[in-house]
Amino acid sequence: MAELDKSGITGLGEEKLFALVEMMFLAAFADGEFSATERSYFLDSLQSLTDDRLGKAKLEELLDRAKADLEAQGREARLRDVKARLPDARVRKVALALAIQVTAADGIIRTSERELILQTAEALEVDRDEAADMVRDLVS
Repeated sequence: MAELDKSGITGLGEEKLFALVEMMFLAAFADGEFSATERSYFLDSLQSLTDDRLGKAKLEELLDRAKADLEAQGREARLRDVKARLPDARVRKVALALAIQVTAADGIIRTSERELILQTAEALEVDRDEAADMVRDLVS
């Protein structure tokens, strides 16, 4: 996973950071796989992104909760919940940008990841054309 962009998250409260972590997890899990190696690297990236504000143990707990919530409620419900915790349109765009960065980390955006990006944009009320521009800008 490439270094994630920290702009847009400075000064966010803990609950909004939690929502961003969940959004990134949903993106990382778009292909249905999240190996121990991917998880370890993902945690390291999150620690760097958040300047270790949450700590590794808290991030582990958040990932476990995000996975359990996804399995129990499904992706659509989790996206609605993330949106509810991110009422500011600017922060929702940051969440989408982070999701795009996560899906593009391996240099390939798979069909399932593209579908997630569009589903995420819709759920977060980000215009599809704007989302497509964000993908183009982040992966080019």
